[in-house]
Amino acid sequence: MNNFLKIISQPDNIPIVIMLFLLAFFLGLALWQGILNDRSRVKPQGPRKEADKVFTFPYLVRSEFLSALVVTLVLFVWSLWIDAPLEEPANPAKTPNPSKAPWYFLGLQEMLVYFDPWIAGVVLPSLIIVGLMAIPYMDRNPLGNGYYTWKERKWAIMIFCFGFFFLWVAMITVGTFFRGPGWNFFMLGQEWDPHKIVALTNVNLSDLFHIRSQGLAMLFGVGVIGAYYSLAMISFLILKLKKSQFLKDMGIPRFFVFMFFFLTMMALPIKMVLRYTLNVKYILVTPWFNV
Repeated sequence: MNNFLKIISQPDNIPIVIMLFLLAFFLGLALWQGILNDRSRVKPQGPRKEADKVFTFPYLVRSEFLSALVVTLVLFVWSLWIDAPLEEPANPAKTPNPSKAPWYFLGLQEMLVYFDPWIAGVVLPSLIIVGLMAIPYMDRNPLGNGYYTWKERKWAIMIFCFGFFFLWVAMITVGTFFRGPGWNFFMLGQEWDPHKIVALTNVNLSDLFHIRSQGLAMLFGVGVIGAYYSLAMISFLILKLKKSQFLKDMGIPRFFVFMFFFLTMMALPIKMVLRYTLNVKYILVTPWFNV
């Protein structure tokens, strides 16, 4: 535990610790406010009336201005109290171990454990940006604009919390506090041993099915990925047979765009589970790229 306390007390890790507590606090506060708003509305019939709304100026602008002043004051005092975590000039004869990216890139660096660099560093970040831009065009629910709610937007809130907290913030936390020398995984309290050696026992998914031919392995990987994304069509047919209101409100094009981003997001935890349970390195193996 002394080693863990030493890690979290480092100057460049203190902001991450504070961020985790603030995220937990404001998430709980927002959910609680949403529950209170749901209790105050017995029969939600649509967006709130004008009498229930307030103007952005001066109410919101005033609060944001005061918050900016408080944050500026805190940062000013903090900069006087704690020294900047500057290291010695770069020395080509002495490489830091572990060599970590800035905290806001640690999630991408952690994804390098499970995907090739071109996927973890280019494809997935690009899909994240495109997916965030597509949210206003896919979200057809008019409720929940301008006020906190849980009942009226529970699915959207759960998907957001899973994607942001469990897939992004959690990977930043793992990369900061649990990845030591050699990017090896260390539990809480374990000493970061720079001489730790981990046996590389990773195999491709096709190897688990005793497929040795490169061509058959490639076709097997394409089939597995195709079957996974075919869940979008299966979900569409099920909702179509049930005459789901969700499908009617979203429309067919928006539904398939939503399912593509949702299945792609879920591919990350699936790949992590396969790596830690079956030591699976790649699903699709080709002469040009691997997935």
